[in-house]
Amino acid sequence: MAEKFEETAIIIRQEEIADDIYSMWLHTDQIAAHAKAGQFVSVYCNDGSRLLPRPISICEIDKKDGAIRLVYRVAGKGTAEFSGMHTGAQLRIVGPLGNGFPYEKAEGKKVFLMGGGIGVPPILELAKQMDCEKKQIVVGYRDAQTFLKEEFEQSGELYISTEDGSVGTKGNVMDAIRENALEADMIYACGPTPMLRAI
Repeated sequence: MAEKFEETAIIIRQEEIADDIYSMWLHTDQIAAHAKAGQFVSVYCNDGSRLLPRPISICEIDKKDGAIRLVYRVAGKGTAEFSGMHTGAQLRIVGPLGNGFPYEKAEGKKVFLMGGGIGVPPILELAKQMDCEKKQIVVGYRDAQTFLKEEFEQSGELYISTEDGSVGTKGNVMDAIRENALEADMIYACGPTPMLRAI
């Protein structure tokens, strides 16, 4: 059983990077040190009326500075509360949770790193860490708000699909793979169940 920690994390900075999509960097002592790509944290509201924590996937890990980045969509009162918080504010978090991506040696292999919707953020840390011959990042969005695009472009060959066709391939990640005639030896994916089923 992997270790998990309960910490009071401090917000380093937060910004809205697309409509209702927020990027929050948190300073943590233990969680950043132990986190792996594909894991998540449980974030507790400071408002006592909401007892259950919100699970949010880890987008980036900075072990050197003891920080993690969460990229999340405002979906209800809990995430709305988080989105209104500023630098220096404190949040109670528990993590790292989940198994993360099983990390295999991929040297000399072509790899797909695939994310859809709010499954896009966890792919970024994996893309930064993955060492392979050809790294093909295939991510799907609803529309032209392609958050994290610049970060992905620095980490591999990027292919984008959008439901409305405003950027890249119209359709989903599978359509982008077909349209660009992409091939891979290994696939890592994170996203909604229909996407994972299609893959």
